Amino acid sequence: MFILKKWSQFWWVAKLNKSTRQSVRIIGGQWRGRRLSFPDVEGLRPTPDRIRETVFNWLQPHLYEAVCLDLFSGSGALGFEAASRGAEHVDMIELDLQAYKQLQTNKTMLAAEQCALFRQPAQQFLNTSTTAYDIVFLDPPFQANLWSEMANLLTERKLLHKDSLVYLESNKYQNVEQLPENWHLIKDKQAGDVRYCLFAMQ
Repeated sequence: MFILKKWSQFWWVAKLNKSTRQSVRIIGGQWRGRRLSFPDVEGLRPTPDRIRETVFNWLQPHLYEAVCLDLFSGSGALGFEAASRGAEHVDMIELDLQAYKQLQTNKTMLAAEQCALFRQPAQQFLNTSTTAYDIVFLDPPFQANLWSEMANLLTERKLLHKDSLVYLESNKYQNVEQLPENWHLIKDKQAGDVRYCLFAMQ
């Protein structure tokens, strides 16, 4: 009876661990096929493979030696994908402690020295950064409704230059037209409830 009870407890813990273990796949570049684990954190919503493939097809001509910013890094799917495909440097910002620790683990696993990790609020990072980025990934938690504030900070702090590109992912109901006047929409698609866009600077 004791053995059966212990086995039952072990089986339940194993099942729970398996059900909460999540990962996302890098789909191109030097780390193609490698999997990135990420924790079950509220609001953490990795960009699906199909959307990521489309986005990086848009960005591929601009990625080599690019300096990138992954502002709400989460699983790291966008930032590590950019590094895998030839970006020279990627700043990856994540406030949640669990997600940040897993980003550190994934960076070590990939030996991704071109990726710099920062655990701080996105607003704080933007207010102290002096880098003008070539490519910015702006994918905040949908419920936080932060994309407009972040876009304005990027512009006001001069963290974009005339050739910068910004990828924006949002709920399909959000009005992405409420952005700085010099942001020109060049790509715009929808998958389910997700709207994903690419902007160039005018």
